Amino acid sequence: MTLLRRIKDAMSQQQSAAPAPADVTVARRRDWWRDAVIYQVYPRSFADSNGDGMGDLEGVRSRLPYLRDLGVDAVWLSPFYASPQADAGYDVADYRAVDPMFGNLLDADALIRDAHGLGLRIIVDLVPNHSSDQHEWFKRALAEGPGSPSRDRYHFRPGKGENGELPPNDWESIFGGPAWTRVADGEWYLHLFAPEQPDFNWEHPAVGDEFRSILRFWLDMGVDGFRIDVAHGLVKADGLPDIGDADQLKLLGNDVMPFFDQDGVHEVYRQWRHVLDEYAENELGPEGPSAEGRWRATGGRIFVAEAWTPTVERTAHYVRPDELHQAFNFQYLSTDWDAKELRAVIDRTLEAMRPVGAPATWVLSNHDVTRHATRFANPPGLGTQIRTAGDRDLGLRRARAATLLMLALPGSAYIYQGEELGLPDVVDLPDEVRQDPAYFRGAGQDGFRDGCRVPIPWTREGSSYGFGAGGSWLPQPASWGELSIEAQTGTAGSTLELYRSALSVRRTQTDLGAGEAVEWLRAPEGVLAFRRGEFVCVANTSGESVTTPAYGRVLLTSGEVTEADGEAKVPADTTVWFTTA
Repeated sequence: MTLLRRIKDAMSQQQSAAPAPADVTVARRRDWWRDAVIYQVYPRSFADSNGDGMGDLEGVRSRLPYLRDLGVDAVWLSPFYASPQADAGYDVADYRAVDPMFGNLLDADALIRDAHGLGLRIIVDLVPNHSSDQHEWFKRALAEGPGSPSRDRYHFRPGKGENGELPPNDWESIFGGPAWTRVADGEWYLHLFAPEQPDFNWEHPAVGDEFRSILRFWLDMGVDGFRIDVAHGLVKADGLPDIGDADQLKLLGNDVMPFFDQDGVHEVYRQWRHVLDEYAENELGPEGPSAEGRWRATGGRIFVAEAWTPTVERTAHYVRPDELHQAFNFQYLSTDWDAKELRAVIDRTLEAMRPVGAPATWVLSNHDVTRHATRFANPPGLGTQIRTAGDRDLGLRRARAATLLMLALPGSAYIYQGEELGLPDVVDLPDEVRQDPAYFRGAGQDGFRDGCRVPIPWTREGSSYGFGAGGSWLPQPASWGELSIEAQTGTAGSTLELYRSALSVRRTQTDLGAGEAVEWLRAPEGVLAFRRGEFVCVANTSGESVTTPAYGRVLLTSGEVTEADGEAKVPADTTVWFTTA
């Protein structure tokens, strides 16, 4: 009996079959992922079911109704695999097991079942660029020594210098320091990230075979797709050549590098696509908070690439028809709150995706960058890793406006947990609680990703504001009680209610995500205005109020908009949605 079969049998003994959804007449539409809103859950910081201070799968499962009511289409889970946690689970020791800190395979199965019953799809993280140094393959490679077949599954090389005391090349780790570590027998191994994360050698056929098997394991479990970590990094340039540039790539950048965005990576994804296409779509229950008036999209299971590339045109290569379905739009995420710059990246994105028939994707925050409520609170040009709180009111005002702009664009949008609460980064965490491995590596990244990973608040009070019965693995600010889901639910003008309204309007009234183009309208300096059928979006990125035509009835606005005599006064850093219907 297979492991999956044992899991299914155990689940059936633990619980009765879920009731069938009520009959509902729905219009069917294909390719749900083309305009989906996908919510990223960072499991250790979302909800803690057992009071140990660490979020877990049962915690996520218990909060699925919240995500359904928020109005998202799918949930993307950051890694929960068995791991020593040297890099928050991105150092995987066993790709077919759940780390005990998060639960077990039964918990994963129950979460997937419940999500499907609520009309939510589940996307899981996959980490194919590197494993943990505690993975059985790597431990065997160390034990068997130089020249062994096991070492060929990773990048082991002799060193340079008279006695091999120098690294094989000049590559630097994304987390700072050399990208090579020397082992006791004198050879060096490559790790683009932490030393505990040795890079796989994707030229070895066993690596491809193993990952196709891993894909099938989780597809058999019922997942609806995979977000591919470091999707641009699997294949390295022949010969692992030196870079010869002291100012090497940091984690979040788009430079041309011999270890990123090599053309050979696309053959890997063509093979993976064959595997994915073997699987039919999962059956879902009614979507959203109510079956009434909702549609049920189709379109099967998907791949999403985390691919940092030099240009959006290079990103489009990952989503050609026989490869992946979506790729994160990091050019958009990295753009300042500036109308001219935003319009340029929107145009480039839509133009790049159109020839390959892929949807654009839009994202403002994730677990690796400063939350946009803090990023926009600071002066432009500081990048995506920011150490200062900035002007909190300004940052929140811009973040709300940026969200409405993003959700008005054609394509798919990603929401990072807590952004719907307007959460800022926590920039004053004590050094002794930090866990980002980059923080301890000296040169390289600033190592301040912990600030966007602080557990989210659910209630006004409690030791962890409803995150769990105990504390939280990273301390939460005392002010977070008033930013909690409890405090914002039903509160007119709250950021949470803005998100709920925007997602409802997007899906039920105007279907904003559909299509592949916008019609730009004339607008004052610092203002973006575009039409999509009967819908018009106006986003004022300037520091002053502006007057624009009132393009119809106001559907939603991120701030106070006044109308008179066919004109609308739009305050600074405000976005408004109109409908001419």
